[in-house]
Amino acid sequence: MKSLKITIEENIDADKLKEILLQIKGIDSIEIIDDENPESELKKAFAKTKEQFKKGDYETLVNDIFDILTKK
Repeated sequence: MKSLKITIEENIDADKLKEILLQIKGIDSIEIIDDENPESELKKAFAKTKEQFKKGDYETLVNDIFDILTKK
């Protein structure tokens, strides 16, 4: 999988941009990450925990949370 990082201005409607980009052939998914609010990423990581625990995927869970906490 390859990724593309796009930095947007504060006053742009990120959801509308996401809608537009998802219409482009070859774009599988888009994730909006707010660097000013790392708590949102932490919430996403914890939201995945239930499924990861069911699968026994503890290593990925710990790595996800560690990455979020150590990211500047």
